[in-house]
Amino acid sequence: MKEYFSNIWTSLATIAIGMKVTFKHMFVPAVTIQYPDVRLELPERERNRLYVNMDDCIGCDQCSRACPVSCIEIETVKGLPTDDIGKTSNGKKKALWVTKFNIDFAKCCYCQLCVFPCPTECIYMTDVFEFSEFERNNLVYDFVTLTPEEREQKKINYQKFEAEKAAEKAAAKKPVTPTVPTEVKTEIKPKVDTPPPSSDNPGESKVS
Repeated sequence: MKEYFSNIWTSLATIAIGMKVTFKHMFVPAVTIQYPDVRLELPERERNRLYVNMDDCIGCDQCSRACPVSCIEIETVKGLPTDDIGKTSNGKKKALWVTKFNIDFAKCCYCQLCVFPCPTECIYMTDVFEFSEFERNNLVYDFVTLTPEEREQKKINYQKFEAEKAAEKAAAKKPVTPTVPTEVKTEIKPKVDTPPPSSDNPGESKVS
């Protein structure tokens, strides 16, 4: 019987302790932020969604190699001598067409390791953190400014250029066969011995 009432007392005491915290906050002004109408100010060095300024990207692939989760995919095509790809904001001349620059934010761990090795500072963290999607494929962002047709055309142009260059090298390396002069055969006629002329004059008759 004593144990029965002891359990009742323990239960009431436990409820009272929990309700004490609840009643305490009933008389304290609320600090709840009415999101999304009200937003907290983010820290100055927050790390959220990445952004790539393709005007400054030179396709060096430094950010992709630095990524620990391999969420950045980059493909480039060499520009032709006649192409004017442009320059970056710091005056560096571009030599590559960037035909693919995808970032899979479903895999990104927001470590910012891809930002530091970039020589042109074209990739950086932003304060955008509201980009949830229902489909995972929608989290793959394509930053290339070229249209799909332009990307394929750049690849075709470079392949043609390489084929022409290889053909020129093959033609230059082809050995030239020297022309052998034809021998002129001279016909040697056999020498015919002619008898010496007679001392007698054939036109005169001997007079006895």
